[in-house]
Amino acid sequence: MSHTVSTTVSAELEIRKSRFIAYAIPVADRDAAMAELQRLRHEHPAATHVCWALLAGGQSGMSDDGEPSGTAGRPILEVLRHHDLEGVLGAVVRYYGGVKLGAGGLVRAYTDAIASALLDAPRVERIAQVSLGVEVSYADEAKIRRWMDAEGYALVDSAYGMLVKMTMRLPANALDASKRTLIDITQGKAGFF
Repeated sequence: MSHTVSTTVSAELEIRKSRFIAYAIPVADRDAAMAELQRLRHEHPAATHVCWALLAGGQSGMSDDGEPSGTAGRPILEVLRHHDLEGVLGAVVRYYGGVKLGAGGLVRAYTDAIASALLDAPRVERIAQVSLGVEVSYADEAKIRRWMDAEGYALVDSAYGMLVKMTMRLPANALDASKRTLIDITQGKAGFF
């Protein structure tokens, strides 16, 4: 079972005159993560490095952004993995303070920075979402919409023809129960696609 952070969290450390600002940002995918990195670079134009790691399903990645290889991105990634996070961009903005930290010092600095940001981060369980398509009569559409609102399911698409085709997003673990409920609401007339 994986978790994500519910909101962006940050922490700042100063290590031997260098300033490390760590961020843990919830993201849906790699494109959203790259947009967040652009925002951070824009927000910190004088920063020496913006190192990052991403865990977002099959779209994971990392970057040392000019630091010696393996001293920034990999430690950030390992902290995200240790916290069992998914859908999270870990980024650390570094302002160089004039004192070289060495490879071991950099690894510790980036690890400590992202770990301190995650220390009190509010976490939420990530639940896999699926799409469910249902075909109902016009008379049943309002009942289905009310049920969706009550359950908190999102309507993704609807099409109107002889019948109303509605596609919704819901938690994967609620799929079977939702189908049974839709059959009950429509008195057995709901069709699924």
